[in-house]
Amino acid sequence: MPDGATRTRAAVFGAGSWGTAFALVLADAGAEVRLWGRRPELCETINRTHVNADYLDGVTLPASIRATHDPKEAVDGADVVVLAVPSQSLRMNLTEWAGLIPSSALLVSLMKGIELGTAKRMSEVIAEVTGAAGDRISVVSGPNLAREIAERQPAASVVAADTDELARRIQGMCHTTHFRPYTNTDVLGTELGGAVKNVIALAVGIAVGLGFGDNARASVITRGLAETTRLGQVLGADPYTFSGLAGLGDLVATCSSPLSRNRTFGERLGGGMSVDEVVSSSRQVAEGVKSCESILELAGRAGVDMPIVEHVVGVVRGELAPREMLRSLLSRTAKPERHGH
Repeated sequence: MPDGATRTRAAVFGAGSWGTAFALVLADAGAEVRLWGRRPELCETINRTHVNADYLDGVTLPASIRATHDPKEAVDGADVVVLAVPSQSLRMNLTEWAGLIPSSALLVSLMKGIELGTAKRMSEVIAEVTGAAGDRISVVSGPNLAREIAERQPAASVVAADTDELARRIQGMCHTTHFRPYTNTDVLGTELGGAVKNVIALAVGIAVGLGFGDNARASVITRGLAETTRLGQVLGADPYTFSGLAGLGDLVATCSSPLSRNRTFGERLGGGMSVDEVVSSSRQVAEGVKSCESILELAGRAGVDMPIVEHVVGVVRGELAPREMLRSLLSRTAKPERHGH
């Protein structure tokens, strides 16, 4: 940091894997970080040991990260507020926090989901609850497997905002020697790519759990990208976004890595476990399980056919067995690749 420069003060709400990893990125970029956690005992352990053993065991956190269970303490003097809570709990939590957030603070969403009931993207929920305009709200998305980023392995991402100026400001706050953010002004496409890829990863995981190989995985990934792009274009997103880091990049990482909680969740479903059994066996949230219903609702409103999403919803609801899901997808009417749905 240059002599005389003021250190950025960041608040990160969500002490799970991704929230903690991004707090580390911000700290590496020179920020002073307050990490809000839901459980006081976890915050105390992080401050005492500088390790979040529940989510990123073995990763030492910089001294410039301090955890707190007090939201007022977290946002005190914050220049930027980062939101990394489960997408379906955002509205409830943010309603409690909104009055505490400084009116000048920038707001960053790390969440990849669509809200149940409203089919709204996370940036839309943030704007609605806080009253913040688009010149304060941005989104970070891409192939962001938290463990690898926390270990400072090379990674790239996208900072999307309505204006280039805001995107560049957030980019500067999280650019390190290991984490390279690119900018984008397509907030809609960036958020859709992040949300839908979780559902596609569930489908890929189911195929893996059933014992199918690379052909099946590649087919689901490719057709999943086609579904995402189709929805995005109808809603007004830039098609190029889906071939970039927030689209294809995130999709490949999430569908290919055993570190992906959505793919792992799908594998367990394909292996014979029920949704409830998988949920009870893990501390972490698989966003695709919650968001698949709202994505299907959003697609229905837009008049877009999304067969993979529709079939995953059937499995999550218990209406389709995993093997029946893949059989049903493959037996659909054959169509041209470019124009077929």
